[in-house]
Amino acid sequence: MSKARNFTLLFATLTLFWVLLNGSLALDVLVVGLVAATLIAFLFRDGLAVVSELRTSPRALITTVRYVFFFIRELVKANLNVARIVLSPALPLNPGFVKVRTRLKSRMGRLLLANSITLTPGTLTVDLDGEWLYIHWVTVDTADVEAATAAIVGGFEEYLEVMYG
Repeated sequence: MSKARNFTLLFATLTLFWVLLNGSLALDVLVVGLVAATLIAFLFRDGLAVVSELRTSPRALITTVRYVFFFIRELVKANLNVARIVLSPALPLNPGFVKVRTRLKSRMGRLLLANSITLTPGTLTVDLDGEWLYIHWVTVDTADVEAATAAIVGGFEEYLEVMYG
């Protein structure tokens, strides 16, 4: 991706966040935000891949919004599941490490997948090596790569594949 496109995407994203966080379009607030966004976008035009590798097609942008809602739903489900485990007198734990495969090609897509898994209670991405993720799972249901991949990675990957490839 070109430096100009990286700069533009990062600048637009930073400016949008500035306006949303400040809740004001007053000239002085906007000028400070534009100056800060310009400086940051210039300094990181080569290396802020979250923005630079994101596809900008309408489908990808809609999928990004859907992904946020999907992630929140998965986060709530995982929190409730971990709470159920902790509050259960039997403490039904079966911790262990599982190896899962991702079909994502983009570095940023893989990174977001690993972080999404880690942020979801009950799972922790320990290593990301090419197409393989090594995950600590509080309740290992299966050691089978395909089944573990479907259980842990499947939902996230559907969205991230559209967003990043």
